[in-house]
Amino acid sequence: MASSEKSGGLGAFVKTALIRSYKRFVRIRGNPHEIALGFALGIFVGMSPTMGIQMAIAVFLASLLGWNKLTAAAGCWISNPVTAPFLYSMTYLTGAHFMADPPNSHLTFALNLDGLLSLLRNAPGIFWAMFLGGALLGLPLAYLGYRLSYLAVLRYREQFRATLAKEGMLLKRTGDSIRRRMRTKKIRKRGRTISRKKQRWRS
Repeated sequence: MASSEKSGGLGAFVKTALIRSYKRFVRIRGNPHEIALGFALGIFVGMSPTMGIQMAIAVFLASLLGWNKLTAAAGCWISNPVTAPFLYSMTYLTGAHFMADPPNSHLTFALNLDGLLSLLRNAPGIFWAMFLGGALLGLPLAYLGYRLSYLAVLRYREQFRATLAKEGMLLKRTGDSIRRRMRTKKIRKRGRTISRKKQRWRS
């Protein structure tokens, strides 16, 4: 019972966090094309084996290219402490598959000194395998991120404009109604004034 409540609370927390992040993202000011390009760049950099400096790289490149720096930083979060083990495994396996001499052919998988030394000796090869795999997987993911973010920003802005137009119509109707009431009051007031003057003349 307690575990189900905890899982439900965690799920609600994650859902709320995602909704808030989405709303903050689509409300970012700027050109939708540049916003989407920055996000795509962040995703591409986030797939590279440069955890720890990914945001710095993405923001630097975005500033050079004139793309949105905020969304570039946001896109890097595709790799985070939760997703990094899976993503880096996929990038390594993908890159190693396309290498003529993959580093896993020289690795010694053992939890001892020999295994550690084997890993260190092959570190450059592992890095390049992950870099190649990250580029191959990052390109389609970046394109998908661009399309989704571009459409999301456009949709939000269209909805926002529609809401403003609707509120403007309501304000206009309210103003027209107030003006009509004021005219009616003035007409009634004039009518009462005229009737009083007539009564005075008769008397």
